[in-house]
Amino acid sequence: MLNISNNNRVAPENLDRYKTVKELKTRPHYRILNRIITILSILAFVALFLPWTQNISGKGAVTTLKPNQRPQSIQSVISGRIEKWYVQEGDFVKKGDTILFISEIKEDYMDPNLVENTKNQLEAKQQALESYGSKVGALDNQIQAILSEQKLKLEQANNKLQQAQFKIKSDSIDLVAVKTQLKIATTQYNRAVQLNKEGLKPLTDVEEKRLKLQEVEAKIITQENKLLTSKNELINTKVELSRIDAEYGEKIAKAKSDQFTALSSQYDTDAQVNKLKNQYANYSIRNGMYYIRAAQNGYINRALQAGIGETIKEGTPIATIMPSEYDIAVETYVNPLDLPLISKGAKVRIWFDGWPTIVFSGWPNMSYGTFGGQIVAVENFISDNGKFRVLIAPDPDDLPWPKQISIGSGAQTIALLNTVPVWFEIWRILNGFPPDYYVANEQPSKSKEKK
Repeated sequence: MLNISNNNRVAPENLDRYKTVKELKTRPHYRILNRIITILSILAFVALFLPWTQNISGKGAVTTLKPNQRPQSIQSVISGRIEKWYVQEGDFVKKGDTILFISEIKEDYMDPNLVENTKNQLEAKQQALESYGSKVGALDNQIQAILSEQKLKLEQANNKLQQAQFKIKSDSIDLVAVKTQLKIATTQYNRAVQLNKEGLKPLTDVEEKRLKLQEVEAKIITQENKLLTSKNELINTKVELSRIDAEYGEKIAKAKSDQFTALSSQYDTDAQVNKLKNQYANYSIRNGMYYIRAAQNGYINRALQAGIGETIKEGTPIATIMPSEYDIAVETYVNPLDLPLISKGAKVRIWFDGWPTIVFSGWPNMSYGTFGGQIVAVENFISDNGKFRVLIAPDPDDLPWPKQISIGSGAQTIALLNTVPVWFEIWRILNGFPPDYYVANEQPSKSKEKK
């Protein structure tokens, strides 16, 4: 049965009726304890209203501001075999100092006179190129001479053609004149015969006129033969013109063919010369790569390859070097939730591992051993650790960073945000709210201007 009745409840026992309990209230240390608890409660309540600087903390390491100032490896551009070391770990080297000497291991480059032989081949090809150039020039002169001779021959043949034409014209005129003489002689002969029949002319005159007529008739045949001969000479002159064109056209074509062949050989030799120049330059540069030199001033940190006679491939790291001149910086990582609160140019407080430091994250003015920094770069892509990388440089308006810190040593950062009461910060953390974004006033105060 359930006991739910008020009548069955037992009243709590009153301890004040005991003497020992009454004496507790009157003892001195009990009053002191009450005062301490009261004072602590008041202090805790007052502390809830103290100012608290919100911040974004991060962990990182010391690095350099520029990529070429960070530790880097010295690599071999060509493959080879280690023959001699000129440095040891910890040595300081200047730009251009020899670090290592390697020998050749590829059979295509093992000839000790490879560069000299390639140079001789290049010179021979250059001479051949000059010879082809001279041949092309000689053939060009030959073509010009043939063209000049063809021109003279054609002029001579044209003169003969004109002479033949003039001679045909002259012979034609002479033939017409002879025909006129024949007509006259025929008329005179007929008149003499008529007059002889009438008894007015003697027979001797008739015979004389007949003889003259026969002579004129003979002249006509001779003149016709001369005209035909002149026409044959005209035809021969035209044939000669065609022969000259064909003959000298063949000569010019042959000379141009030889010239084009020489030009083709010249271009081919020119390509071979350029190829040999390329090989000669490559071989000369490769000879200089047997001595591996320092790219900048720095300290040899570690030799990654050891021993004499060890074979290395191209691009193999041989040693690491730390530049002697660098601009120090700190790289740190922030959570993605805090990334919107980080901006380029924001102020950051930094303390380094191994450096005496007292840090109060909520009260940066009470901290000791921290140094000022300024954000110079924020990575836009998340890193492998799930955070965003931030690069911080020394703040020119703050104390300089210590020179004793080394590249790679640890560092912790605090990016300062808005100043709020302690109770608000506790309430924000319990609710998981982000910090308040705070933009500092960059205008200097009047007190700073006076200073």
